[in-house]
Amino acid sequence: MYQKTTATRKLQKLTKRIRGIAGGTSASKTVSILLILINYAQTHKHEIISVVSESMPHLRKGAMRDFLNIMQEHNYFKDERWEKTNSVYTFETGSILEFFGAESWEKVKGARRDVLFINEANHISFNTFNQLEVRTKKIVWLDWNPESDFWWYTEVGNGDVDFITLTYLDNEALDKSIVASIEGRRGNIGWFKVYGLGELGTLEGKIFNSWQVIDEVPAEARLERYGLDFGYSNDPTASDAIYRWNGGFVIDEVLHQKGLSNKQIADVFISQPRALVIADSAEPKSIDELILYGINVQPTTKGPGSVNQRIQFVQEQKIWITKRSINTLKEYRSYLWLVDKDGKSINEPSPVWNHHMDDIGYAISSLRTYEELADFDLPDDTKQLFKEGFY
Repeated sequence: MYQKTTATRKLQKLTKRIRGIAGGTSASKTVSILLILINYAQTHKHEIISVVSESMPHLRKGAMRDFLNIMQEHNYFKDERWEKTNSVYTFETGSILEFFGAESWEKVKGARRDVLFINEANHISFNTFNQLEVRTKKIVWLDWNPESDFWWYTEVGNGDVDFITLTYLDNEALDKSIVASIEGRRGNIGWFKVYGLGELGTLEGKIFNSWQVIDEVPAEARLERYGLDFGYSNDPTASDAIYRWNGGFVIDEVLHQKGLSNKQIADVFISQPRALVIADSAEPKSIDELILYGINVQPTTKGPGSVNQRIQFVQEQKIWITKRSINTLKEYRSYLWLVDKDGKSINEPSPVWNHHMDDIGYAISSLRTYEELADFDLPDDTKQLFKEGFY
């Protein structure tokens, strides 16, 4: 239900031209700003409102989806006013709300607007912000998860601006199961500081770094594997395609969805170019069923230390990831080592933000040669399975 919450009421009190909203997960940052922007467009004539993020795929799966759902749920939406090709909605007042990605300078240097909303501002550059801000006449909204220091804290936030922090407690519309899930992770100090309390973190325990975002899978890249991590009601089923390219690997998200049957999962792979699927070995029944549906799937090898061995191997690779891999990118940016009560890393990966990270680990680690396993402290019987081609 898209409704006004404490978060919305707090944001309505902001008055400065530039308004920064940091917050944890499920704090209603984006939805609250969109509710305010819709009301603005309905009460102001012939104004231009731009909603911008790092890429159009990111917007389509996030802010744009929320906007369309809000409009439809409140019976505001009229199909003839939505220009789907250009992602522009024209209100009865003549005001328009447009969505575009900040992938290129051409998109941010030209057009001007009255109101700007930069969604997940920490993922765009300071130069991009400057180009957008200087072409905005009235109001600039920004939101982000405070994962680490960025240009807001060093360049913008100490000026004549509004700044507010929201948490899941500001969102009364949140399902109780999600509240319980967030609060159940209080023991993960680094994660809860950022995503629970909305406080600025450092992500010193970030597991993967230096992945490069690219527009699409290069034409000369060779498909090698799919990774598959099973989910159902609480967790999504996650899958990514793994391509070999330029001395490293390209990751392209294939699946991120809850509630899928094994037949539905099989249908996803049937629609994709064929390659071996490496799946979570904890679900042998599901693997057997996928095989019956004609999917070439094998279980990943697990054993003492296998999780950290997979992580280590992926860390050693050059990795590119497509910009359309929205859920995988979110996990990559939020996948942390666990810490103890004193904040010291315990060399164990977090059990959250791990679905795509796991499936990628399954797939890429299956491409290790037997000789490469010499560097890993694995049992002899596990190494023998690799030598014989059982992944």
